[in-house]
Amino acid sequence: MAKNIDIQIPSFVFGLIDKYYERGSPSYRILLTHSILVTRKALQVAERMKRLHPDIPFILEASMLHDIGICKTNAPGLGCHGKDPYITHIIHGRKMLEKEGYPKHGLVCERHTGVGLPKAYIIKQGFPLPKRDMVPTTTEERIVSYADSFYSKDPSCLFHEKSVEEIAAFLSQFGARFGKTFLRWAKEFGDA
Repeated sequence: MAKNIDIQIPSFVFGLIDKYYERGSPSYRILLTHSILVTRKALQVAERMKRLHPDIPFILEASMLHDIGICKTNAPGLGCHGKDPYITHIIHGRKMLEKEGYPKHGLVCERHTGVGLPKAYIIKQGFPLPKRDMVPTTTEERIVSYADSFYSKDPSCLFHEKSVEEIAAFLSQFGARFGKTFLRWAKEFGDA
C-alpha cells in the first residue's frame, strides 16, 4: 500500500465530490478511498521527482478528482447507476470539471486511463469517446496516471497495491506498447 502520507485535501475538492456523490453512499466511499490511495502514491512519486519541479498542489487536487466522472456511468459494482459505459467516465470527468471551472484538472480526467489512449486505439476499439489522443502530456498528468494504475476501484481489492510487474503485464494485454510505456515510467519514477 502507498506510504501513509499526510495529505491536506483542499475543501473545494470535497465540495466538488459532494456535489455529484451522496456522502456515505457506496460510490462515494469507493471513489474517496481510491482517490486517497492514488493521491498518496502520486505524492510519493512527485517527491522523488523534485528535479522535474512538479506542481505538487495540482497533483494532489487532480489525483483526488481524476475519477469524478464514474457517477455518470453504468457501473453497479461501484454503486454507479448512470447510463453510459464505464470508459466514458474520462470524458464525463473532463466535462464536469470544465463546467466547474477546472479545465486543467479535467484534462487529467480525460488522459489518466492506463498510460493514455491514443486516437488510433480509440478508433480501433470502437470506444464511445471523441476521436482524439487522450494521453498524458505533462509530468503531472503522467504522475497521476501512473499512480492510478496501482489501485483498482473493485471493492474486493480496493486497498491492494499492485506491483509494477502486475500492472505492466495487465497493460500489455491491450498492446505491447502500453506495458512498455508503463515500465519506462516505473524506471523514470523510481519504482523499477
